[in-house]
Amino acid sequence: MNDKSNWTGKVNSIDESIREMADDQLRLGIMDKATHEKITMRHLGPTALSTSEPISGEEIRGLREAARVSQAVFARYLNLTVGYVSQLERGTKQPKGPALALLNVIRRKGLEAIL
Repeated sequence: MNDKSNWTGKVNSIDESIREMADDQLRLGIMDKATHEKITMRHLGPTALSTSEPISGEEIRGLREAARVSQAVFARYLNLTVGYVSQLERGTKQPKGPALALLNVIRRKGLEAIL
């Protein structure tokens, strides 16, 4: 097909069908949550899976303490300053961008996931 608008329309329709089918299978218990989350963003779209869920200072501190590392070590793993990690834990700053994405990975899979 040379007409990209037709191609795009078909892809969007297919993506929507895949998304609906996966959602239905998850809801019915045919598909588990881990499998559902493995479906690519290309099929689910940018709003289907949030990789940047907000995280509180208390939760950040809890993640660090569960990993049994100091703020300095945690900061090094995240490529942040110790002062910024301290501000995050106190709640005076909110993580954004790559820091928030990494914290969400750590929340889901543990610190080992980024090492």
